[in-house]
Amino acid sequence: MRGENHSSFTEDGAWCFFADPRAVRFVGEQDRTYVGWLTRQGHVMIGTYDHRDGSVHSILIKPSLQQDDHANPSLYIPANGRAIIYYSAHNGKTMYYRQMETAEDITSFGTEQELPENTSGMHGYTYPNPIYLRQEQQQYLFWRGGNFKPNFSSLPDTEGIWSEPQTLIMGEGARPYVKYASNGEDAIWFAFTDGHPNIEPHNSIYCACIQGGSLQHADGSTIKPLANLPMLPREADVVFDGTQHDAKAWIWDIAVDADGRSVIVYVVFHANTDHRYWYSYWNGDAWTNHEITAGGSWFPQTEQGAVEREPFYSGGIILDHANPTHVYLSRSVNGIFEIEHWVTADHGSTWVSTAVTSGSSCNNVRPVLARSNAQDEALLLWMQGDYVHFTNYATALKMKLIKRTQSK
Repeated sequence: MRGENHSSFTEDGAWCFFADPRAVRFVGEQDRTYVGWLTRQGHVMIGTYDHRDGSVHSILIKPSLQQDDHANPSLYIPANGRAIIYYSAHNGKTMYYRQMETAEDITSFGTEQELPENTSGMHGYTYPNPIYLRQEQQQYLFWRGGNFKPNFSSLPDTEGIWSEPQTLIMGEGARPYVKYASNGEDAIWFAFTDGHPNIEPHNSIYCACIQGGSLQHADGSTIKPLANLPMLPREADVVFDGTQHDAKAWIWDIAVDADGRSVIVYVVFHANTDHRYWYSYWNGDAWTNHEITAGGSWFPQTEQGAVEREPFYSGGIILDHANPTHVYLSRSVNGIFEIEHWVTADHGSTWVSTAVTSGSSCNNVRPVLARSNAQDEALLLWMQGDYVHFTNYATALKMKLIKRTQSK
């Protein structure tokens, strides 16, 4: 089906790809998927898709935060159903958040609150990523901070006071880009780069885990206690070595499978116009790395006579966090970016693909599969429309229900 013929979650929505989760399904009294996004005017929005009747509802969270897709919000829904939405401008002075006063009711978000402290530096807050660990009974919030590095604070259930922020990774002059995943119980995995591929001559992919008060390798061995943060990139596992391959890479997603092992997807750039999607899996002894498919060039519509400012903006690739043998990606087909579903039965060695969109008139990019607890369906969303720059876009968020029972 052509991308424009899919149902729209909203006719005006966009997001960057480093603040997550952007969509979460929660089953309580209701059965809804909650989605956060930014409008072309820079309004912060949240909406719901009702899995019982198919209805969509949305409300404004904060008007005119910033006309910049990096300002998209992220969501955390605790067991009591009182969702929290986090948002900041791109390099914003403040990290805001609001929590529902009534469970499962997007009209009940309470007073806007602010994270109390950032790391020092001129770069503000960007990319909120909330994660809850049940065994620790505390929430973590990760973001890129004032020092242009990945930072985090924690909020214990019992105290309700945010901890002093800590820097997670300290690159050598660079700003690492990070994606996070968790088993929800006692471990937070993260995969990251040296820095931005626009700047780094080579960019590798690294992975490590936070568990039991320490940083760990994929094999469970200790890197260092959290008290000794920050870490250097090459203290972590080197999943893809950009120097060895004479290449640049950019992280896109990480998930944890049913066996507690990490799966990572990322892009390797053979050239600015040749983006390749890769899949890496920790098999218990080593990282196995496989190319999935070629993704094409960048997707922003370069203005006539201009040099593309973001040549490393791929169409996008994400994992199904409930079953990371399933991948959703955007690649160029006959000059238009289309959404496809790719499945592997052998940890990335071979793949079978099916089209989600085809024959579209404009680009379909940056897919997001709502986080859910392995229900038999999940909501797939993506951006569709015109995109020139992260401050100049006119895109809808399209959607499709994915039936997992049909794709196992």
